[in-house]
Amino acid sequence: MNVKEAVKKAIEYLVDIFESERPENFGLEEVVFNEHADVWEVTIGFSRPWDYPRSGLITGLQSQNPQRQYKVVRVDAKSGEIKSIKIRETKNA
Repeated sequence: MNVKEAVKKAIEYLVDIFESERPENFGLEEVVFNEHADVWEVTIGFSRPWDYPRSGLITGLQSQNPQRQYKVVRVDAKSGEIKSIKIRETKNA
């Protein structure tokens, strides 16, 4: 499985698994091949309805861009099987 196939598989899987939460704005963030585990680690960002700021005086002054959720999908490089989905850890500066 090449990188393009792994990314496609990861996005399709997230769309399906989170369908009831109405995700949108899917975008590729990064891809890493883990040689030791023989998996593609594909990070995908997306938004869900509750990620948008609520309307009101205070939030009306802020940008209306939604927050993003980031998931790391581990895709087996040989079979294409999804091994796991994890929340991407953020590093504090």
